[in-house]
Amino acid sequence: MKRFIYMTLIGGLSLGLFSCQDDYLDLDPQDQFTDVVYFKKPSDFKAYTGDFYSQLMGWRSPYGGNTVYNNMDFSSDLSNYFNFQADVGRGTIQIVNDDNRWNNPYSWIRKINILLSKVDSYPGNVNDIAPYVSEAYFFRANAYYSLLKTFGGVPIVTGVLEVNSPELFGPRNSRYEVVDLILSDLDNAIANLPTEQSIPGADKGRISKWAAKALKAEVELYEATWRKYNGTSTDFEGSTGPASDQIDTFLTDAVNQCKDIMDNGGYELWNYNSNTSIANQSYYYLFNLEDAGSNPGGFTKATNKEFILYGVYDVVLRTGNQNLSLTSQNSGSSRKMMDMFLCTDGLPASKSPLFQGYHAIGDEYKNRDLRILGYIGVTPTTAPITNGVAGYGNRKFVSYQYGIYRNANQESPNYPIIRLAEVYLMYAEALFEKNGTISDADLNLSINKIRARAGVANLTNALVAANSLDMLTEIRRERTLELYKEGFRYDDLKRWGIAEAELNQSTCGQVVGDASYTTAYRDGTGAATAAYNPSAYVWGEEIVQTAKGPLKCVVIDSKLNRNFSKKNYLWPLPQKQRDLNPALKQNPGYN
Repeated sequence: MKRFIYMTLIGGLSLGLFSCQDDYLDLDPQDQFTDVVYFKKPSDFKAYTGDFYSQLMGWRSPYGGNTVYNNMDFSSDLSNYFNFQADVGRGTIQIVNDDNRWNNPYSWIRKINILLSKVDSYPGNVNDIAPYVSEAYFFRANAYYSLLKTFGGVPIVTGVLEVNSPELFGPRNSRYEVVDLILSDLDNAIANLPTEQSIPGADKGRISKWAAKALKAEVELYEATWRKYNGTSTDFEGSTGPASDQIDTFLTDAVNQCKDIMDNGGYELWNYNSNTSIANQSYYYLFNLEDAGSNPGGFTKATNKEFILYGVYDVVLRTGNQNLSLTSQNSGSSRKMMDMFLCTDGLPASKSPLFQGYHAIGDEYKNRDLRILGYIGVTPTTAPITNGVAGYGNRKFVSYQYGIYRNANQESPNYPIIRLAEVYLMYAEALFEKNGTISDADLNLSINKIRARAGVANLTNALVAANSLDMLTEIRRERTLELYKEGFRYDDLKRWGIAEAELNQSTCGQVVGDASYTTAYRDGTGAATAAYNPSAYVWGEEIVQTAKGPLKCVVIDSKLNRNFSKKNYLWPLPQKQRDLNPALKQNPGYN
């Protein structure tokens, strides 16, 4: 039986900003078409690489086999929504027979390897096809990065395999070998990709040199921190360790890649907070930006110079085709997430004299980070706590005037994969991880630009020292807040080596207090008011650490449901693959 040799024929695709398509030409015989017709002129290479873009994570294009909702931090410690990836959040991952997290990337890798195998026999000037070859290297790196984050070390395939190719029956490569391949491929991509500034309007959305540099920085930061905080604890039995200590090398290069993008990429944060039509709501409208009707300011996607790597969507030519707004509205945030938002003085709520507490509905929204307004929603005036609204709302990715401007499955904003804000965050984190310190000047080059858009004071070394804060914790806080629901939370917790501590806590909602701390939901005797129905919650209440100390909160998902352990840092290899190839060792902890 064949493995890794599934082939989907690539048909022509012109990928401009609004010229994507989802149904690719299917011709038969496929191998003959590929060998005879394609790869004779540059336009063949360009058309073939067009299909690679369907591999990017997006509304319609599941990356690595997941639906888009499996990439939005659902069921994490930041969310109160458990319809997706509850097995990850609760640590109940099981071995499955087949898994598209494995199948899809290898199918993509085969397509990419077909193109790369044709380069040496190309009859023309290889410089004419160099950008498309670089795209192929980018997408192979991207596919292996998906496999790395999911399974760790996996078999490396760099050629076009046949039924009896020995690679089909060989052992797994170590994660260290996979990382080396990813970074080598990204270097090959960077070499001949165009800058964003030189990509013509009709081709906007194709991979730029800056996108490849940003992905390289992300991979290097991911792997450096994984090795720093996890060592070899997740390696499969018999895996070879790293050939050398590359942590410092990776961090140094990640800083350099980010700095190059920051200095030369031409990107800028999308900040229209001063525009009265969308006053202080850049964090809301950025993530549902379509045409001029998608916001009261009349802004279009052309104003967005923040997205570096993104999936291109259009309501006519490539509709998102997800029930995005309704699903996003239902997926609120947790008590932990709400307490992480900063106050306008730049301090955490637990340290700030500006924090108003929880006595009245809406108190905790006052004097806070603008990301609350953009991501969670406006201050509530009446919010009876019943099952389903004990947490907090969500408006990130919810269309403006949903049901009027856009109906279900019509929402088609571009999908952010890497944006400038993440580059700023990577720059600061990599610097601190490398040196153990970061200067105020470097904070001003990076994180403080994000904080300015969020309406909070700068992060400085003096602020940290004066308030007994920890700089690394604050850098990680910024990453958590800024990239909320963009699919980074699980991977961040794992690479920082703290997933067990964070994910095994109860997921809680609003503070309900008691006689000693009365809220809108409890009177002075501790009795529930009409705004609160305790019987609606099977897990009751729990005393948890809040920004005002330990207080009683509604429990949405109990810690009794959670058993996340080190083995859950990686998924198990699908049983089908191990049956086909007994040389594949299973990840540790799975039978």
